[in-house]
Amino acid sequence: MSQSHRSEEALANAPVGPLMVKLALPAVAAQLINVLYNIVDRIYIGHIPEVGRTALTGLGVTFPILMLISAFTAFAGMGGAPLASIRLGAGDREGAEKILGNSTTLLLILAAVLTAVFSVIKRPSLMAFGASEATIGYALDYISIYLAGTVFVQLALGLNAYITAQGQALVAMFSVLIGAVLNIILDPVFIFTLRMGVKGAALATIISQGVSACWVVGFLSSRRSGLRIRWKNMGLDWSEVSKIAALGVAPFIMQSTESLVTVVLNSGLQFYGGDLYVGTVTVMQSVMQMVVMPVQGIVQGVQPIMSYNFGAGNYRRVRQVFRLLLRVTLTVTITACLVVLLLPEQLALIFNDNQELVSLVGKVMPIFFGGIWAFGAQMACQSAFMAMGQAKTSLFLALLRKVILLVPLAILLPMIFQNVMGIYVAEPVADILASATTLTLFLHKRKSLLPEVP
Repeated sequence: MSQSHRSEEALANAPVGPLMVKLALPAVAAQLINVLYNIVDRIYIGHIPEVGRTALTGLGVTFPILMLISAFTAFAGMGGAPLASIRLGAGDREGAEKILGNSTTLLLILAAVLTAVFSVIKRPSLMAFGASEATIGYALDYISIYLAGTVFVQLALGLNAYITAQGQALVAMFSVLIGAVLNIILDPVFIFTLRMGVKGAALATIISQGVSACWVVGFLSSRRSGLRIRWKNMGLDWSEVSKIAALGVAPFIMQSTESLVTVVLNSGLQFYGGDLYVGTVTVMQSVMQMVVMPVQGIVQGVQPIMSYNFGAGNYRRVRQVFRLLLRVTLTVTITACLVVLLLPEQLALIFNDNQELVSLVGKVMPIFFGGIWAFGAQMACQSAFMAMGQAKTSLFLALLRKVILLVPLAILLPMIFQNVMGIYVAEPVADILASATTLTLFLHKRKSLLPEVP
């Protein structure tokens, strides 16, 4: 039996606990490694002599564009991967490969469009996202080079989901690992040795993403993969594209609204506080990634088990996986909340040693992260809806936390309090309300989605 067939057999029959560990650990590692692309850039840039704090803030205002690019990878990749797993569970390998082929073409088209559009509107966009005259130069230096590698980001991240979808989590992890290690090596060389500064960080990132993209495409084109990219499946079939889009719009909104949130936060902080307050969000979003990415790794690693068994009609196994997933994600987010509350300044020092910035982060970070403990419930429930192909519910939940709750709260609360602290309070309020709503909705729908079968 080939490795790909053994992986699919495990999805159907292996003991749930050990299987979740086997799939989730590499996926968590892959997410943590993926965080390093941005985190390592910020650590090095934040410690550039004399201009580190300003350069770090400049890099921070590029975050909405980076998240939008990443959101489109989720649209085609995470929108199609659960569908491919469901079809594998139903025994339709040809249909699963058709989803993969259409996703590949979508990612290439999106890469070309995004590169062209953002190259034209980058300066006004960055100014709208919170850049000032002091930081715009650094932001433009970084994003101009980063955009040249958009196609690598699309392929590396978007197609990697299809490796995880067939239960080959270790291979998916390695595809991210090779790029991240290369990025860690190249960053100090380009930034400090060659004195390229922010431009060096961007160049190191796109080279690393290019290597990862080549690895992912190579694997999915080889016989080692249970799902293969084939030319015959790359012509766009609009019935398949519509299915990918219906499910992909939820993860797209989850990531793209991160850009909207960043714009609202940066603009509000610039208005009520100034560059120093904008810098706090750059640091705290970096810490937030360190918390959220492991949870995303867990749910992405476990999602193929739920999708495969949902497609096979094994609802009892899906329920069993979900219960364990919920306990794990809540444990992670509660632990992360305690760490952030106890060590805010120590976490800030990872990214910058400017005492004024570190002190301010130490003051506002416990407030900003006050609701992160509940986030595990939202991630587990939303992942389950995605795994079962529930496009409409996933879309609503994707909109709920950020668009329906966080953005209005971040605008209204500082106006009500007439104080910048209202912006920081908006985050925990939105986290707690969204998590409670998501868990309630899942408990309401689980009997119809996962009926008790004798």
